[in-house]
Amino acid sequence: MLTVARAARRSRTPVALFYRGLATEGPYDTLVIGGGPGGYVAAIKSAQLGLKTACIEKRGSLGGTCLNVGCIPSKAMLNNSHIYHSAKHDFKKRGIDVSGIELNLETMLKAKDTSVTGLTKGIETLFKQNKVDYIKGTGSFVSANKVAVQLLDGGETEIEAKNIVIATGSEVTPFPGIEIDEKRVVSSTGALDLQKVPEKMLVIGGGIIGLELGSVWSRLGAEVTVVEFLGGIGGAGIDEEVSKQFQKLLQKQGIKFKLNTKVISADTSSDKVQVKVESAKGGSEETLDADVVLVAIGRRPYTKGLGLENIGVEVDQKGRVVVDDQFRTSAPGVSCIGDVTFGPMLAHKAEEEGIAIAEIIKHGHGHVNYNAIPSVVYTYPEVAWVGKTEQELKANGTAYKIGKFPFIANSRAKTNLETDGFVKFIVEKETDKVLGVHIIGPNAGEMIASAVLAIEYSASAEDIARTSHAHPTLSEAFKEAAMASYDKAIHC
Repeated sequence: MLTVARAARRSRTPVALFYRGLATEGPYDTLVIGGGPGGYVAAIKSAQLGLKTACIEKRGSLGGTCLNVGCIPSKAMLNNSHIYHSAKHDFKKRGIDVSGIELNLETMLKAKDTSVTGLTKGIETLFKQNKVDYIKGTGSFVSANKVAVQLLDGGETEIEAKNIVIATGSEVTPFPGIEIDEKRVVSSTGALDLQKVPEKMLVIGGGIIGLELGSVWSRLGAEVTVVEFLGGIGGAGIDEEVSKQFQKLLQKQGIKFKLNTKVISADTSSDKVQVKVESAKGGSEETLDADVVLVAIGRRPYTKGLGLENIGVEVDQKGRVVVDDQFRTSAPGVSCIGDVTFGPMLAHKAEEEGIAIAEIIKHGHGHVNYNAIPSVVYTYPEVAWVGKTEQELKANGTAYKIGKFPFIANSRAKTNLETDGFVKFIVEKETDKVLGVHIIGPNAGEMIASAVLAIEYSASAEDIARTSHAHPTLSEAFKEAAMASYDKAIHC
């Protein structure tokens, strides 16, 4: 196999020859650049549709940012840090007496890494099962139907394809003037691999990533302060009422917030990182010190080294690849999906686009409903939403009604001693159509799927309220909130 691989690199023949040991005639039907949630799903779906498919990934492991250094490892740390915090502070009131609880951070980090490794290997297995050629290397466009690949194990090859899908994802947005060293000033990547709990952590950015990772280290014993330029937390798309309740609950857990605050600079020359801040509206400076500073001001599209200029692919002012409603770029035969183009930078959004683009290539049509893409913050309590917010509907003059139900009135929440938060329905006033659902509370990330389904099928609140929900479950709060939007809830 090694001899064949060397021969393939010398002759620049299709890499399928040495990754599966099978000769490949002619170009691929689909070539995907990037093996993240959008890319690997596009590749698998394309192969399932009978198209000869390959996927180029330079990381050396599939799953992209999400699986390797994002969604998956952060959820492992969120879950395990929550269990640790509960054992220390919550078990006693539940009748569970324990003593001698200690944090073994090394083992917790290993558990996170084990989860990641298992899942990345799982995607490789899926590639093999679906006959997707996995090419480990860095791709760059030679033409609109040809990509040069610098292989990770040395050498290079050229891949030809009838259709090429860009799915290169995103990278951490740097903060101007603040250098990330992944030790004292960290991105989300470094924050998932700190070798000891910092005494003080300063989080720059009160969006989803900053709040999740701030929560992890707060639970493990750090004093966490979140600095946010805007007047609320949770990032774009969160309902203002939910955002305010969210902040109150996180403050009760010990996280501090400095809103409407601008970060000016960070100095790492002393034992502590010195961060200068001031009011976003201007004013006197203040210096905050921390052992670790997490920069979490968002992500930006990643196209470095892709050679888009070689084929005339248009990008916008934010560096996003410009596409039409069928994900086509300005280069013929080249499409683009996921974080590197428009829309929310969410793994599940990219996955939906991955399926859609494969169907477009095969059948000429595919679809993603961007009004039905949920967002989830995996803190405790969880926060989840889909559809419109109150502030959006007020801004565009839509007449609406609200239905809310608190978890404190839900029997399962009370028996679980998890009563913080509520479910909020926003429905069209005239038709009762569900326009948005916002949940803060236990299991919000799972419960939001019912709301996504309701919006996908244009359900009314009454449709949901008249659907039987098992008792006792947290989902009954969902049913009662729907009921409250057009009539009255039973249990509140």
